[in-house]
Amino acid sequence: MKPLIPEQTALIVIDVQKAFEEIAANGVQRNNPQAEVRIADLLAAFRAAGVAIIHIRHASLEPASRFRAGAPGYQVSDVARERPGEPVVVKHVNSSFIGTDLEQRLRDAGLSTLVIVGATTNHCVETTTRMAGNLGFDARLVRDATWTFARTGPDGEHHRAEAIHAMTLSNLSDEFAEIVTAEQIIAAVAQEGAKADRAAMAERV
Repeated sequence: MKPLIPEQTALIVIDVQKAFEEIAANGVQRNNPQAEVRIADLLAAFRAAGVAIIHIRHASLEPASRFRAGAPGYQVSDVARERPGEPVVVKHVNSSFIGTDLEQRLRDAGLSTLVIVGATTNHCVETTTRMAGNLGFDARLVRDATWTFARTGPDGEHHRAEAIHAMTLSNLSDEFAEIVTAEQIIAAVAQEGAKADRAAMAERV
């Protein structure tokens, strides 16, 4: 994995909302059952190191959507609830950059590396990651901290969540993002934090 500079990095948490819990509870097959745990691990690591976190929330404009503002599904999942000082960017389409101030927030703060997690891999995560790469950001998509659901294609063929997830990672790899694991990112954040601590200590001596 390429080096990570904490001062230039942000964790982007996309659409970790209760609507996805409802979908899974209805029996729709999904992959990465530990994705939310990995997201919690990343949030803890970034908070401990003082690295930027931005939460993305989807507010559908479709009246029947589970994600419409005011619906139970719009609410953030408990595992990813934001803390005071952590901004929440509300979007209405797949990309976190369309119709929001996300890009300007990142530019203003000097944040050029985006660690992307959330749901779903082949929808809002993929669209946001593609745009991040096209806009010149250094995107790092965390493969075990995102997930998706099974789908039926236009020809009636059923596609399992694991296959959709894997193909999405293949499509995004290198051209749009570096595909990484939560363990790699957490280790990099801890390593850079330790370097900063040693540098601060050396200045005091």
